[in-house]
Amino acid sequence: MFLIELGHYGLWAAYALALFSAAASVWGGLHKRPELVAAGRNAAIAVFWLVSAASASLIVLLMTRDYRVEYVVSVVNNNLNAFYRFSSFWGGQEGSLLLWLLLLCVFSFIVLRQNRHRNLELMPYVTATLMVTAAFFMTILNFVTPPFDTLANLPLDGRGLNPLLQDWGMVIHPPNLFLGYVGFAVPFAFCVGALVSGKLDSAWISTTRRWTLMAWFFNGIGIMLGGAWAYRELGWGGYWAWDPVENASLMPFIMGTAFLHSVMIQEKRGMLKVWNVSLIIATYALTLFGTFLTRSGIISSVHAFANSSFGWVFLAYIAVTLIVGFGLLIWRLPLLKSEHEMESFFSREASFLLNNVVLVGITFAVFWGTMFPVISEAVKGVKVTVGPPFFNQVIVPIGLLLMLLAGVSPLLAWRRASTKVIRKNLTYPVVVALVTLAALVTLGVRHVFAVLAFALAVFMVASVVLEYHRGISARRRHQGDGIFAAAWELTMRNKRRFGGYIIHFSMALIFIGIAASSAYQQVGEVRLSVGESFAMNGMRFKYEGIRQERVPQYQSAFARLAVYRNGARLGELEAEKRLYFTPPQPTTEAGIRYGLTEDIYAVFSDVDEDGSATFKFMVNPLINWIWAGGLVFTLGAIVCFLPERWGRRRRRTKVSGARAETGAGTEVGA
Repeated sequence: MFLIELGHYGLWAAYALALFSAAASVWGGLHKRPELVAAGRNAAIAVFWLVSAASASLIVLLMTRDYRVEYVVSVVNNNLNAFYRFSSFWGGQEGSLLLWLLLLCVFSFIVLRQNRHRNLELMPYVTATLMVTAAFFMTILNFVTPPFDTLANLPLDGRGLNPLLQDWGMVIHPPNLFLGYVGFAVPFAFCVGALVSGKLDSAWISTTRRWTLMAWFFNGIGIMLGGAWAYRELGWGGYWAWDPVENASLMPFIMGTAFLHSVMIQEKRGMLKVWNVSLIIATYALTLFGTFLTRSGIISSVHAFANSSFGWVFLAYIAVTLIVGFGLLIWRLPLLKSEHEMESFFSREASFLLNNVVLVGITFAVFWGTMFPVISEAVKGVKVTVGPPFFNQVIVPIGLLLMLLAGVSPLLAWRRASTKVIRKNLTYPVVVALVTLAALVTLGVRHVFAVLAFALAVFMVASVVLEYHRGISARRRHQGDGIFAAAWELTMRNKRRFGGYIIHFSMALIFIGIAASSAYQQVGEVRLSVGESFAMNGMRFKYEGIRQERVPQYQSAFARLAVYRNGARLGELEAEKRLYFTPPQPTTEAGIRYGLTEDIYAVFSDVDEDGSATFKFMVNPLINWIWAGGLVFTLGAIVCFLPERWGRRRRRTKVSGARAETGAGTEVGA
């Protein structure tokens, strides 16, 4: 019982301390009482330790299958292995909320340690904002869905983890997404601190730049991992269905993208201060909205939890967040005046602003499409379905405009660019894109949106290549570096800029993969007896039989398929159908032959006693470019995240070595 009581009373003690921390921090900040500010900070640190202890307790209870705890019974059973017992910490309602709270407390602890002697005017309000958020989640965990509730009668076995979550993709996808969601709380807290204290220069943005980048990166990677899971596990051959919960994760990522671009304008030119505050408030509110959608039960989704009774609590907290955030913004409008005006439409500032408008437009379209069925049912009593056709018709054209802007923006100068410079910078990327367009049309590619997406992706890549070519050429002329050394030094000297270019390159790969796999996917469905074949677009699939396999958690049937192209045997596929015992539920495991140019994809839905089975075959062209783009995206984010002093240290070492070789060091020292 010790661990149960530690978790239960630890959360209650953390709740009381979080409320005290928020009150003491605000009072101490407003009345210049450093002892109260210190008390609030110490209480917040104590909250971190208490929540960590409660989380560790729940993990141990799950790992040891302690069926006295109702949550353990709901997500664990006797056959569940240790790997999935650990991941069941976030596999249910209460545990996932506790993970949200734990990550928030970890981030709060790091922020408090980082800013012991910095941002002293902001920190009382930063601490209070983070602790109010922590108290909100503890309100739910203590009053509505306690994770340490016990059962009167001890069961012999648990109900087990949802079979769809018993996959490596769902082990790492939710924590990544939560890191993104919770990470945005930090820049939001600093924004509130800046608004309350009146310190509305770029200091709060500079302080939180890496926090924002970290949150945005994990949000994006979480989306990618979720798509990879859906592609392998759900058996429909796709990775994105415009599902409400998918949309909920996409919206803060898009708004975070807008914020990351917009803050550069404030740092460089002192402009768009109101815009930046608005963006981070909206981004944080959307992370809460995503958490609300997953748990409220108002939408139907394979990703969502069952109906819960606290949806209204989330809505109330989101409303309070927006009212307080935008109320503070209105109060501080006189202090948020831009230091400079937009000087030219043909400038990087203008392109970034237009980019932001497009991103906000996409976010609004996704939000409206996601919530329209709910609004329609509430107002008219009729539930209208808004599916992929709506999103594709609205989002795809706007996305093409976004690709164009992503290619143009790096080629424009700050403040203003002359017509001559614009012509010089755009000639090469435009020519390459037009040649690509002509080549695709000549080769018979006729899907309008796909052709435009391919051409614009090439335009984006060409603009990145042009920027790298110029920088590398300059370094080779002046420093005598080799190509690879020059590219490395160029990137390390300008990590934010060239890391951003690498991310643009990754987005081009992702857009190519999306366009090709969406426009040119081939699908065939057929029922086959053992030994029969199915031909589709130059490919032949021969059904060779079924083999059975049983493990403690489930019974499997594997359909063996031989794959031929133009008469030549390419290899084999095995499509799997599982029947889990606890809880009883069938799942589909697609048979996939991965390739750089295409994936060959097979699923089977049922099998008769005579061995005949129904199959669905798909060929998905260039789909792996999406996952390759995710890897490049990770590389670009790492480059952006590297500290500036790391590159400076390398440059000092290189310069010192050169001086030592030439004897210049003695002269400079003298």
